[in-house]
Amino acid sequence: MYAGRFTHVSEKQYAEDMKGRQDYLPVGEIPLPKRSTRGSAGYDFVTPVRTVIPAGGKAVIPTGIRCEMQEGWMLMIVPRSGLGMKHQVRLCNTVGIIDGDYAWAENEGHIMVALRNPLERDLVIEKGDRFCQGILLPFGLAEEADDFAQRKGGFGSTGI
Repeated sequence: MYAGRFTHVSEKQYAEDMKGRQDYLPVGEIPLPKRSTRGSAGYDFVTPVRTVIPAGGKAVIPTGIRCEMQEGWMLMIVPRSGLGMKHQVRLCNTVGIIDGDYAWAENEGHIMVALRNPLERDLVIEKGDRFCQGILLPFGLAEEADDFAQRKGGFGSTGI
């Protein structure tokens, strides 16, 4: 049994989220996340657009990817170890958590990755570079009331 499935967002959603950016891969040409080896836990994401993260600044990379997951699963997004070890790049929210129902949000569950550059020089991630990885994980539930809201928004929509 598979926990999830990666697909592309629609061309319309992708174009909307890429406004103001130039020279990006067409959504259908973005490789779906995949593991490098049989033993790899993480599915590597490729950036579809050259991205400059300014010194001490941040940048958001629209991936063109969504993930449909089985109930009880989530996708954790982290930078690839090379970016972290060589350049100290971190996700703005430390670890990205993609909820199981995010794939059906108004933005089609478009996975956006916000990176922070702590260096005193700009950092460039080239179009086509593997820059982050997603790890599918099961999660447990605590006893709670069953009065949940329906997900509507996308990136960061369930709170601040």
